[in-house]
Amino acid sequence: MSISSAQTDRYVHDRLPPREQWPEFRYDLPELQIPDQANVVTTLFDAARANGWGNNLLLRSPGETYTYAEAEAQVNRMAEMLIKDFKLEPGNRVLLRGGNSIGMALAWLATVKAGLIVVPTMPLLRAVELSKVIDKARPALALCEVGLLKEMVLAAADAKDKLPVVAFGDPKREDGVEQRAARRSPDYAGCATAADDIALLAFTSGTTGVPKAVITTHRDILAACNAWPRHVLKATPSDVVAGSPPLAFTFGTGGLLIYPMWAGASVYYPDVRFNPETMVRKMRDNGITICYTAPTFYRQMAPYVKALGIPSLRICVSAGEALPDATRQLWKEATGIEMLDGIGGTEMWHIYISAAGKDVRPGSIGKVVPGYQARVVDGNDNEVPRGTVGRLAVIGPTGCRYMDDARQTHYVSSGWNHPGDSFIQDEDGYFHYQARDDDMIVTAGYNVGGPEVEDCLLTHPAVAECGVVGKPDAVRGMIIKAFIVLRAGNPSNEAMAEQLQDYVKKSIAPYKYPREIEFLTALPRTETGKLQRFKLREMA
Repeated sequence: MSISSAQTDRYVHDRLPPREQWPEFRYDLPELQIPDQANVVTTLFDAARANGWGNNLLLRSPGETYTYAEAEAQVNRMAEMLIKDFKLEPGNRVLLRGGNSIGMALAWLATVKAGLIVVPTMPLLRAVELSKVIDKARPALALCEVGLLKEMVLAAADAKDKLPVVAFGDPKREDGVEQRAARRSPDYAGCATAADDIALLAFTSGTTGVPKAVITTHRDILAACNAWPRHVLKATPSDVVAGSPPLAFTFGTGGLLIYPMWAGASVYYPDVRFNPETMVRKMRDNGITICYTAPTFYRQMAPYVKALGIPSLRICVSAGEALPDATRQLWKEATGIEMLDGIGGTEMWHIYISAAGKDVRPGSIGKVVPGYQARVVDGNDNEVPRGTVGRLAVIGPTGCRYMDDARQTHYVSSGWNHPGDSFIQDEDGYFHYQARDDDMIVTAGYNVGGPEVEDCLLTHPAVAECGVVGKPDAVRGMIIKAFIVLRAGNPSNEAMAEQLQDYVKKSIAPYKYPREIEFLTALPRTETGKLQRFKLREMA
């Protein structure tokens, strides 16, 4: 019998797509059967106590650590603070802004344990981008790392509804999260949510640059823990995990928080932003056994790991963009480790095609993860013969539900999820990635919508017209390239290109800036004036 929802604020529930637009959810394995009443955070901490992991380290950073028991007590204090200090009710949204830190991890866990809906945001986002998230999610509160308050405060000031901002990361701050939480109970029980209550509202950029909000339930996350982590990753309580994907991405949330908790492992968050050399040194010095990052980063780390070594390292997970076989071999030569490749996405929560160890086949991402089914289909959703290029379709215990977004029917068709990737499946069931079948630019693991960069460039007084596309790149997978028509009187030289690049970096997230700019006298357009991006891609 289904349990009634504990979330009294129905704002997100009421904006789910119509049932006929939902994907089919399949729970074909016994381990995918989740009780109808479940809170993902409560479940994970309950399991830690039952397995005797209470005194094991969960969260690590330079100068600070939390055991599972200590983390649970702090999460309980923070959860009670959210409900009682700010009079929040289950189903309210809480926006999080922070980097990969213990404070960000605890804030995520506390929000979800309290029955609230967590809305994580990238630390690099500017106020204009945060405002789009705020307008759609309508959060009741924002928790922000102290070093990132400036853009958060600017965005909150422009919000349609009052949005209080509370800082974390400074234990001495009287009005901050830490001192507020210290006054609350370490035994707070949290919220007894239904498994189908919403835990997460994750924003992902579309090719139009208009953010889509993906709805993820407690059931989705708990079922996913029993798919890829259980059958492919196989982490253990002795593992120490680190990586570069932000906790604001589901790739980072799963790999660098939820999945380690599920396995009884611990996570290391650095006190500096990773670059290839510091990442290798930090992993070596902290006994890291599992690493998550994108292929670009593995390629850049290879010479450092070859020189310095990471003797503890045993599993290297690659996702976020296509893994070139040359990068796989370069890493294997440097470490002796066969990289664990995977493809997933925010809409599906995490990885659904992957292979590890002896199951790895060069040039292939792998096979479908137990609990999921995948096939390659044509434009009518009919499966194509093996060895034929087509669109990937996936079905399983997780699936896409956009909040109040017409693009739902673009992603879900006939009950199957269509992530927007072209694949070939071979006779042995291995999937071989071909390309994105839309205009998304995937650069060094980041998804960037070309039109969003165009919109930014067009606000510069020197720019008359522009078109932005992805250009293949051996190191980053793709780079962002802008074709620009300047207004009369502006020089089309290197100085102007640098000026425009700096302008984009200062206006929106810096990773979205065009690494190449080419000046044209006119852009290719149809007779009706529509920009012909395919011609720009050919030119790039």
